Amino acid sequence: MLHEADMDCSVNFMVNGDINVVPCAWERGQQVTRSGERIFYRAGVVMDAEGNTHVRHYNDGSRGTLHETLFETLHGAVKMTRPQHAPDGRRRMDKESVFITFRFPKKYGVTLTRSILEEEFDEVMSFLKTRKEETIWK
Repeated sequence: MLHEADMDCSVNFMVNGDINVVPCAWERGQQVTRSGERIFYRAGVVMDAEGNTHVRHYNDGSRGTLHETLFETLHGAVKMTRPQHAPDGRRRMDKESVFITFRFPKKYGVTLTRSILEEEFDEVMSFLKTRKEETIWK
């Protein structure tokens, strides 16, 4: 921006989540940007030379959560990506995965972490063996 600008404007909140900031008619002669070009900020904010600003909404969560939690232990979780379907209705097995994650505090130390990991890993493996018939594995 060229300088701080105090302008009278109208703010329009769109139904899709976008926000448009338009300077009022009596503010039209001011140049807000340095080179007279549009400025693209992070987070989908675009401002042109006259001060018209457009803020695009994020599409986060538009398709729901990406992973589905199947099983949880005290320090770990088994998650699976939600089923993906091609436009013709077939399931896309190459886009589906099973994730096993463990998180331990650093204060546990190596020996305690290893022993807890072995116990929780056994829990997870027994869960996966029971789900063998229900889940389609690669």
